[in-house]
Amino acid sequence: MTKADIVQNLYNKLGFSKKDSARIVESVFDIIKENLAQGEKIKISGFGNFVVNEKRARKGRNPQTGQTITISERKVLTFKASQVLRNALNE
Repeated sequence: MTKADIVQNLYNKLGFSKKDSARIVESVFDIIKENLAQGEKIKISGFGNFVVNEKRARKGRNPQTGQTITISERKVLTFKASQVLRNALNE
């Protein structure tokens, strides 16, 4: 499913214009992105949680050369599905 599919579903199910549907979808995604960038958790009831985790720098190895390298610290986004979503997927 793409962002355009979500816009189309809003248009079909709720009767918003396509332009308004696109604005709504963009606004929701912008709000989610802004909050994740600030390090906040996003909890959507019945769907799941988005959490930003910070990984420390660590030593790694280039598999082709065997050379030791340092993998820089970074932030990663994780998603954990809610029990409701898991149950719906496994029915």
